[in-house]
Amino acid sequence: MKKSLLSAVALTAMVAFSGTAWADLLVGVAGPLTGPNAAFGAQLQKGAEQAAADINAAGGINGEQIKLVLGDDVSDPKQGISVANKFVADGVKFVVGHFNSGVSIPASEVYAENGILEITPSATNPQFTERGMWNTFRTCGRDDQQGAVAGAYLAANFKDAKIAIIHDKTPYGQGLADETKKATNEAGLTEALYEGINIGDKDFSALIAKMKEAGVSVVYYGGLHTEAGLIMRQMKDQGLKATFMSGDGIVSNELASIAGDAVDGTLMTFAPDPRKNPASKELVEKFRAAGFEPEAYTLYSYAALQVIADAAKAAGGNDPQAVAEAIKAKGPFKTAIGELGYDEKGDITRPDYVMYTWKKGEDGKFSYFQNE
Repeated sequence: MKKSLLSAVALTAMVAFSGTAWADLLVGVAGPLTGPNAAFGAQLQKGAEQAAADINAAGGINGEQIKLVLGDDVSDPKQGISVANKFVADGVKFVVGHFNSGVSIPASEVYAENGILEITPSATNPQFTERGMWNTFRTCGRDDQQGAVAGAYLAANFKDAKIAIIHDKTPYGQGLADETKKATNEAGLTEALYEGINIGDKDFSALIAKMKEAGVSVVYYGGLHTEAGLIMRQMKDQGLKATFMSGDGIVSNELASIAGDAVDGTLMTFAPDPRKNPASKELVEKFRAAGFEPEAYTLYSYAALQVIADAAKAAGGNDPQAVAEAIKAKGPFKTAIGELGYDEKGDITRPDYVMYTWKKGEDGKFSYFQNE
């Protein structure tokens, strides 16, 4: 019999959302809980809910129980600012989120001004931690690191190919595309095409025609699975036979439902799958027993709350600025995605990206599998 995942935590989240009177230690969870990227928002939410339940069951953080407050930014920077301001009004002290770099960066300024520490499981744009702010941390790597891996792979495996580099004009998508472009250029490859698309576009016929005319045989895309899946499907429908490659913005099984069998053979960079870490086996089974597959950023969100909790214990209190100092000085911290240590910027000290290929699994469904 499947149990509902964290019904008690979900209830306390709703109670906390109505005001601070019932809260011991308010933690905001922010991301696209609705809209095209809701699959990623669910990962952040479920990961934080399970972490809060487990930490609370073990006594909380320095004797205080975690109460979650949910904020839906629908991947929109303006809505992200609204969520950030509401968290301030609610008395939130820590934030797990946001999902998008383009939302995390402006929201972090609101948090910094109001004494709130933010740790994102997924925002990879370097600028998030490059501004010298006290409160910005992440459990994932950075686009410049991911782009270097992607660029090296392209240079090693497609040195004679005509490559198109496409991006969605967002801080994440264009940032990752530009870092990959930089790495391929430094390796002696020059792209045949460099183009931007718009979030929400549905028809990519003109772009595909341009790629066919340029003789493109490899497409690198910086952006999320929603547009990526449509581009893949339309490339196949319009007869463009090219290898598709992207980054951690497409690490969702929803990609296959959008792209169909056009997803087959797609290359993708992401960190080693934390679900395969033996130390996380029991946790992964707990999610699955509750009917939720903890793919992509679920365990990164869980780890974010673990880092906050362990750093607060090391600091001997729950003041966000003291916790921020402890994150930098007291690691590494044992988490669901392995040990995480931090540098002075708030970046993890063990960034690691590997290559995945999308293909059919034993169940006959398309998913992503780490290359040997």
